[in-house]
Amino acid sequence: MDYVPENWRAPLGLLVLCSALLIFVTAREWGEMFHQWWNIDTYTHILLVPLIIIWLVWLRNDDLIKIAPKPWMPGLALVAAGLGLWLVGRTTEINLFAHAGAVGALQAAVAATLGLRVAFALALPLAFAVFLVPFGDELIPALQLVTAEIAIALTHWSGVPAVVDGIFIETPVGLFIVAEACSGVKFLVAMVTLSVLVSFTRFDSWSRRAAFIAASIIIPIIANGIRAWGTIYIAQSQGVEFAAGFDHIFYGWIFFALVVVILIAGAWRFFEREPDDYGWTADDLSTWDLLARAERRSPSISATAGAIAAMAFAAAMLAVIVAPMAIG
Repeated sequence: MDYVPENWRAPLGLLVLCSALLIFVTAREWGEMFHQWWNIDTYTHILLVPLIIIWLVWLRNDDLIKIAPKPWMPGLALVAAGLGLWLVGRTTEINLFAHAGAVGALQAAVAATLGLRVAFALALPLAFAVFLVPFGDELIPALQLVTAEIAIALTHWSGVPAVVDGIFIETPVGLFIVAEACSGVKFLVAMVTLSVLVSFTRFDSWSRRAAFIAASIIIPIIANGIRAWGTIYIAQSQGVEFAAGFDHIFYGWIFFALVVVILIAGAWRFFEREPDDYGWTADDLSTWDLLARAERRSPSISATAGAIAAMAFAAAMLAVIVAPMAIG
């Protein structure tokens, strides 16, 4: 612990303790999320998110050691909100809410235990933790329809007669289905995650950030439609089996990697800063009156620990009592 500044040791220990407690209470949700990260293709990119968060925190190390962390009372309300969302998700069996609440409680714990000044310094890694929550399956039906519409338009343009009925495309060589796996959702979700990382580490202007994120949503959707059309077009001359094999080999992560390269290459000349240049430093944060006022009423470390422990215990008890009633 010699490398940890003296004024950081107690608050950091508090954060570790509270985080462990919150993870213990929401262990089922963390287990579900890890299962999805590890076993479902749509979410395997999330395995990289914790490493990215660690890297983003490390970029702020020089500024963090200049800040004196102290508990922030309103942060306790945020912890309660996160636990409340988790409880709603648990009792209603809406996994998205339960998972978001479990992650949100941890995000709030950082602000509650280390203070608002530290939370501002770590704004990007804290916000990026949102991508620990598996989401995107809700978009699959819409993406299937969009992919089918793009594919049928390109199929007609290329001179191949075809008829579309929802996600079914019939051509002279057979019937094609835009299945869930072909919706492009895994590429889209991973690209949105990457685009947010690039936007907030390489751009300063909000207009360029918005433009890059928009492009990172639109281009993968269009590219996936082109992918579906390519499979149909190749099948007309080479056969369905050949097209399916080609689709499996080329149109996986290789195709996604090409889309990423195109997007990054197109944005490269517009990059405005280095990843470690946040726009504000610890010295800047020390001059913000809002942060100074927020720190005037700082609860003690023991009071903060007690409050978080009490909220976690209450949420766990309510889950035990209410969840079976909701299921019944």
